[in-house]
Amino acid sequence: MGSVSILETTIEQVRKTERRFEFIDFVRGIIMIIMAWDHVSGFWNEFHLSQEGILGRAPEAASTLWFLLRFVSHYCAPTFVFLAGTVLAISTIRRLRKGESEKNITLHLMKRGLILLFLEAALVSPAFGTPWTYFGVIACIGVCLIIFSVARKLPTKLILAVGVLIVLNHSFLDLSFIPSDPNWGWYLRAILHEPNHTRWPYTANYPIIPWIGVMSIGWAFGNFLEPKKKEDVRKLRNPLFITGVASKITFFIVRYLNGYGNLLPRMGNTLVDWLYVSKYPPSVAFLLWSLGGMCLMLGTGIVLEERGLLDTKLVSGVLTIGRNPLFFYLIHLWLYRATWPAFVPERYIPPFFLSLPKTLAFWTVGLVVLWYLCREYEKLKKEYPKPILQYI
Repeated sequence: MGSVSILETTIEQVRKTERRFEFIDFVRGIIMIIMAWDHVSGFWNEFHLSQEGILGRAPEAASTLWFLLRFVSHYCAPTFVFLAGTVLAISTIRRLRKGESEKNITLHLMKRGLILLFLEAALVSPAFGTPWTYFGVIACIGVCLIIFSVARKLPTKLILAVGVLIVLNHSFLDLSFIPSDPNWGWYLRAILHEPNHTRWPYTANYPIIPWIGVMSIGWAFGNFLEPKKKEDVRKLRNPLFITGVASKITFFIVRYLNGYGNLLPRMGNTLVDWLYVSKYPPSVAFLLWSLGGMCLMLGTGIVLEERGLLDTKLVSGVLTIGRNPLFFYLIHLWLYRATWPAFVPERYIPPFFLSLPKTLAFWTVGLVVLWYLCREYEKLKKEYPKPILQYI
């Protein structure tokens, strides 16, 4: 009994000494807020742009303003997936440190991945008016978690190298050896690398191959970050800012050269021409811009933490959202959709369209409601630390 008590005391001490990287929560909160704008606009605005890059498509924007209102949301998916890998690495290291077995961690990740697949089919797809087979970002992350339940045992440097190779070279991948005539072949190609909406119900937006590359780089960052002390984390501020700026500069070089890295070539020299990049699947240009912006946000989060500004009411609200990203994601879709799902899946069409000011007002009021729900959900998780609530 004595040795058991010592072990329990040691585990409790480790738990108390572990701290959250609040600058990550800050960035996740900002990303979820931006993502909420993208979805409320997609639900209620007649001129919302989407599906950039699917089969080489580039839908024309109604105006530069409407293009930019969509373009700002490009930060969301890459940051969401990257930081999912980062947090996964941090939590895995800490579980091992607490004495949890490799088997339990593997089963935990598999279970979590399967739960995400279920949530995509049961809650996310109906919100978007897509069939339950729709393969979106939540399903993609779920599959990536299942893969990482095993792949995490590989050396971190190898995972990083593979991730970088995938991000830089996935555009050269040819899946023509998989037959597209049977539905299973069509669907497999869509969820692996070729997002498509033309054969119902086998639809996909977030293919596994390019996105697991992004998560792999995030995993490596998490392994790099976890052992660092508070003062060492602060030293990452300038490298993150430099990386972010360098990534933005490289984006413009790639767009200027108009060859490699551009799944949607630049057709002219307007602002829209320069910024119109492929999201489905993510091109190198798209990831340079979005992940570069993520680095700038992470650096900003560190600055806010240094200056003691994370405790202000506004930033504290952002942190609350950032600590509960999946709960926020699932709830915000139904809040902003504001109608019951149809029994037969079909693309969501609102009963009427909202003007831009009214949409902004709806978004703002919705954020207040979502912050309150996230706060209460966080309290519930603390009160009941063991049930399925911990997976959401």
